[in-house]
Amino acid sequence: MNNTIDFRLIRQLWMFLAVAEELHFGRAAQRLSMSQPPLTEQIKVLEQSLKMQLFERSRRGTQLSPAGAAILPAVRQFAGQVEQLERVVREVASGQSGVLHVGAITSAMLETVPPLLDALKRAHPHLTVFVKEIDSVEAIPALEAGELDLAFARLDGEVGSDIATITMQEDRLAVALTKNHPLAAQPRIRLKSLGAEQLVMSSRQVSPVYFDMLTSICRTHGFAPRVLHEVRSVTSQIAYVSCGQGVALVPSSMRRLVPENVVVRPLRERVVVVTAAAAWNKSRHHPMVDEAVAWLRSQAKPQMRSAPAQRS
Repeated sequence: MNNTIDFRLIRQLWMFLAVAEELHFGRAAQRLSMSQPPLTEQIKVLEQSLKMQLFERSRRGTQLSPAGAAILPAVRQFAGQVEQLERVVREVASGQSGVLHVGAITSAMLETVPPLLDALKRAHPHLTVFVKEIDSVEAIPALEAGELDLAFARLDGEVGSDIATITMQEDRLAVALTKNHPLAAQPRIRLKSLGAEQLVMSSRQVSPVYFDMLTSICRTHGFAPRVLHEVRSVTSQIAYVSCGQGVALVPSSMRRLVPENVVVRPLRERVVVVTAAAAWNKSRHHPMVDEAVAWLRSQAKPQMRSAPAQRS
């Protein structure tokens, strides 16, 4: 695959767009601040390169050919994207704006990330944010590599000397099960009563420490979990439960997102898990990250601000 950017083609497409919108080579040349002969020559080169005629020229004037009309919408879209890129680059260079790359697990994308981005956009209307869904295990490597500026994931244990964290959300563990499940009639469910149940768990590959923690909790209460499915997110756990594919240990807050045939019952035992921690790389200074962290600290519960984050 050739990864070289053909800047000549980009320039020629810009010329094509001007002629297509003006339908007059003279006016297009004036719009592009160039003379007409070089513009005409570049359009001919573009037609030869694409192996298609883009314009039909006659005494009645210049008209788009069927091929030219067919590619015009895509060229317009491309031109808009280039203009947006140029604007972002200018704003970043002048300090008026910035670009922030955020990675988050699904649950954080639903709860934690939106209010943060709303606050940042209010303070910096021209801020450009790219949000990417990640698994918890991806967060630290992506921050260390500079692929992400800010990550939201389940984190625990050692996260690297350059990585700082804030525990944003903690929640009690609960059980998601279908309404017709025998245990659904109980207001609270004992962990050991899940010994014979088939469980839908967050994949160990996605969140190794979180998976091991839940497995250890089950064993502490007298049983080894029978894992029927390992999935990528808490929302996937709920979906599998809804389809009758077992029960799931999930944060209590997930009751807001369950479908009609699923209920979330609290455990009798108090088991608290970190559902979202914010993480960033201290060795890579980014002014927007500083503002994001300040806002996150203002929102975090007092008892959480100094709590260790969990990696899973």
